[in-house]
Amino acid sequence: MKDWNDYALILGLHRSITLRATAVALGTTHTTVARRLALLEKQYSANIFERIPGGYRATPFGEQLVATAMQVENVIRDSERRYCASNEKLAGPITLSLGEPMSQFLLASELGEFTRLYPSIQLKVKSSTTFADLDKGEADVVIRGAPKLPEHLIGRRLYKLGLCFYAHKDYCENTPRKDWRWIAPLENEVWPQWLAESPYPEVPIGIAIDDIISRYHAILNGVGMGRAACFMGDPHSDLVRLPGSTPVLKYDIWLLTHPDLYDQPKVKLLMQFLTDALMAKRALVEGDVSVS
Repeated sequence: MKDWNDYALILGLHRSITLRATAVALGTTHTTVARRLALLEKQYSANIFERIPGGYRATPFGEQLVATAMQVENVIRDSERRYCASNEKLAGPITLSLGEPMSQFLLASELGEFTRLYPSIQLKVKSSTTFADLDKGEADVVIRGAPKLPEHLIGRRLYKLGLCFYAHKDYCENTPRKDWRWIAPLENEVWPQWLAESPYPEVPIGIAIDDIISRYHAILNGVGMGRAACFMGDPHSDLVRLPGSTPVLKYDIWLLTHPDLYDQPKVKLLMQFLTDALMAKRALVEGDVSVS
């Protein structure tokens, strides 16, 4: 293949799994994606992807093309980074707003890497549970998990956030069943749904904590059982998923900016950097441990 757009199509379907999600990522329609894939497979006289429940999976030949596409992507990204690093417009402050769990558990090293790659840009990170108001200039770029966001903002919906139920690895074995307790959020309106989705709806609440990270540390310290984002719970060797618990894909993860800011080179740069970082961690965020 000589056309980068063909490589982008293969990477897009490999990462997004479905035609519709690939179309959203590439800014086209699912019929166009299907047509272009059919043309590529006709060109090679071989299947590049095979249908599976819920989408598409690369064939052995397709995996070779995916690997090549990743190499091409890396070359392009490297040249773009070199250009951006020498671009005088890529300087000054830029503010990113995201939830504290993401800044601590998911993107800490990546944010550090951004500052090393682009030392002329002063990255300011606002970690908060509230959604920064882009219209009021509270941030330049935001990452948020939410069911729906203001339509006038510009960006992309990446994928869904996976949540699962966890306990310390010794909790269920060393604690009598009658003494099991939930660590719940203070928001009473969300707890009934969480409890209904849990494998142990009969277990009572032992403690309610409003802060996500404090609940996580309570689970980690064996205070009780609780729910956490998969990217927080799965990597820690002292935490295990509760028996019978599988990830539930909840809120869409959005990467957004204001229309007035989108054409700024440093805003585009940060958004592309974060898109790459988050797409690389999709399996972790969704709770797909089979990929790890």
